[in-house]
Amino acid sequence: MLFRLVFSLCGLCGLCGEILAASPSLGGIQPRGAQRGTEVALTFQGGRLADAQEVLVYYPGIAVKKTEVVNDATLKVTVAISPDCRLGEHAFRVRTATGVSDLRTFWVGALPVVEEVEPNSEFDKPQPVPLNVTVHGVVQNEDVDYYVVECKKGQRLSVEIEAMRLGVTFFDPYVAILDSKRFELATGDDSPLTGQDGGCSVVIPADGKYIVQVRESAYGGNGACQYRLHVGNFPRPTAVVPAGGRPNEELEVTFLGDPTGPIKQKVKLPATGDDHYRLHCQTPEGVHPAGFPFRIVNVPNTIASGTNVSVATATAGAAPGAFNGVVAKPGESSYFKFTAKKGETYDIHCYARRLGSPLDPVLFLGNAAGAAIVGNDDAIGPDSYFRSTIPADGEYTLWVHDHLKKGGPDYFYRIEVTPIQPRVDATIPKVDGNNPANQERQTVTVPRGGRAASLVIANRADFGGPLVMGFEKLPAGVTLTAETMEPGLNVVPVVFEAKPDAPAAGHLSAITATHTDPMAPIPSKTTLDAAFAINQPGQTVYSRHVFDRTAVVVSEAAPYSIKVIEPKVPLVQNGSANLRVVAKRAEGFKGAITVFPLWTPPGMGIQGSAVIPEGQTETLLPMNAAPNAAARKWKTAVTAVADAGKGPVWTSSQLFALEVAAPFVTLTMERPAVEQGKDTQLFCKVAVATPFEGKAKVALIGLPAKTTTQVIEITKDTKEFAFPIVADKTSPVGQHNVFAQVIIDRGGEQIAGNTGGTQLRIDVPLPPKVAVATPTPAPMTPKPATPTPPTPPKRLTRLEQLRLEAEEREKAAAAGGQPAPKKEEPKKP
Repeated sequence: MLFRLVFSLCGLCGLCGEILAASPSLGGIQPRGAQRGTEVALTFQGGRLADAQEVLVYYPGIAVKKTEVVNDATLKVTVAISPDCRLGEHAFRVRTATGVSDLRTFWVGALPVVEEVEPNSEFDKPQPVPLNVTVHGVVQNEDVDYYVVECKKGQRLSVEIEAMRLGVTFFDPYVAILDSKRFELATGDDSPLTGQDGGCSVVIPADGKYIVQVRESAYGGNGACQYRLHVGNFPRPTAVVPAGGRPNEELEVTFLGDPTGPIKQKVKLPATGDDHYRLHCQTPEGVHPAGFPFRIVNVPNTIASGTNVSVATATAGAAPGAFNGVVAKPGESSYFKFTAKKGETYDIHCYARRLGSPLDPVLFLGNAAGAAIVGNDDAIGPDSYFRSTIPADGEYTLWVHDHLKKGGPDYFYRIEVTPIQPRVDATIPKVDGNNPANQERQTVTVPRGGRAASLVIANRADFGGPLVMGFEKLPAGVTLTAETMEPGLNVVPVVFEAKPDAPAAGHLSAITATHTDPMAPIPSKTTLDAAFAINQPGQTVYSRHVFDRTAVVVSEAAPYSIKVIEPKVPLVQNGSANLRVVAKRAEGFKGAITVFPLWTPPGMGIQGSAVIPEGQTETLLPMNAAPNAAARKWKTAVTAVADAGKGPVWTSSQLFALEVAAPFVTLTMERPAVEQGKDTQLFCKVAVATPFEGKAKVALIGLPAKTTTQVIEITKDTKEFAFPIVADKTSPVGQHNVFAQVIIDRGGEQIAGNTGGTQLRIDVPLPPKVAVATPTPAPMTPKPATPTPPTPPKRLTRLEQLRLEAEEREKAAAAGGQPAPKKEEPKKP
């Protein structure tokens, strides 16, 4: 179900005709959070927001009540947060008449909000705050914020902070609870559950005033280091057992790690789980702000006995199933046992860090005696995973311990033993892989009467069939075109097209992946993410929001459109060609348009970009095919971007076909040699695989400087020919690699392929002999003249030798009636 609210902005209708399409940007939302059950005014800050038409809300529980455009960079949005709204992070986008913004988030808490009041940077002059509030504050450079609360003996005091998770900047907070004598009762820095954000809890030892301290862990800070500090009596456990359950199940869980001791709670689980589902510990004093990621899987739970520290005391369970427990002491291992049959294959996961546990698990599967069959450490981050096929009927043992042999009351885990299940994980690739914060092209904006394109990635697991890719819901008047994703491929280009009268609208839509066989349904999941807090220059992401739908919207018409003139001839292996891209401009739009290939099929190369210059309508994208490129047809598209006066406007071409074919003509070349200042011939044998009409032109490529030849014309019946090569006196000496390019004209389009390949050797001429003067001899009796030796014949090429031998055989046959026998060289003994 799509949760969103549409709102009207008075006065914008008259502007729409004058606005050139350009997607808005959303830089942030202030304040960073609010209490559920309240109505709050939010400020959306960004760019190109003046034509805002809609706020897209990702999750239930938040309704947009009112909006007001302040200026092009600011939008006021009033939202109502329901009393049962999910605690934690919520996501928004702004849809304008011209596009859709980046995704930004906002936090929902259970407590009323109070604002930090400066000065509060001295321990003896803290800011008084009541219990059970959320403080909105900022840490400046070398700033320490102090708050004071009144507490009673035996009361729980809990502190938890949201800072790095707010995604405003890289801000690593530190919190502490101190008594009036400045003695630290509890501290909190990093946490497996909350990342760089931390928290702490104590049971108050005596009535009095207690100080809560907030600072940057290294005493840094700046005006962007915002935080939400939860202070109150709420429970703050650090573990939960079990850490998962079945859909719609009612079960009892035990929360561990709270300073008051274990807390048991009965919960009703939802029908489905997602990346944002968390189980919150709740008592009459309050609710745990962070909550625990909780697995919703349809397998039975087994809970560790607590004494299952050896093979002999292993807790019995069932497979498929889930095994839950705690590595309670340093050096300890937790053991489970189950029976299985030969040939059964299971995926075996240990969930620990993924659920907020400090455990770094090392997981093993062994036989009944505890001899290991398979084990793993750190397959998925610090968590363990392996796949195992049961070798024989019988009993098997699972055990887990910490990598560094640590342990403690909150080192909880959940081991899931499940059958193999085929699935598809779908996403849209990031345009800039070097900049994780870049959200460009993660949404789809389709201009009225125009097109937009996107790549869709679908990673199959445990099946290899073809997939039909689509989107869950499209705006009215929008259609989608995509080829079937073949086995062996995980990417496909998708082109969206909007009718000229399509209403401006938008939807949050998941990617769909459907097996072409209707009898083979495959579960699919869409996963995208927006990265926020990033540590430069290492590009480590410390805050990100994972979401399962992207925005597909219809915008005002773009000031231009493009199409590709689909080639009527194939691109041959080891060949090259040009894609002709043509633009159609709206009246008055003359700006430069940059075009990009959306997707380059395997074995092909397409130039990364080309520009249609200002005021012009065409450009070419050179492309080529590798010698081993698959001979087949592909579908792809070209995208384009231009500055429409208020920012970038993207469009795309139609989905068009590119055909790769085997070479029509191949050449076999001999290896020629020539001296500087002389000439020779390069003899070529011709093989025609695909007959062609008319004449093809063959050019020799790679000749060195000062060396020339001619373009040769051949037909489909040509068997051999020779390039005449003339070397200048200054042509460079040595071996030179040369090849041929064959160009065939078919219907006005050229098929250009490279073929052949040999080496041309250029030599330095031998120096001329120098005449030596001799004395005039005395007259002698003349002797008979010695005949002058004949000039040695010119060295023949192999082709010339074969021709000469053939002529001699023909002469011999004409003279004697039988062909002259070919001279055989004596065989070696």
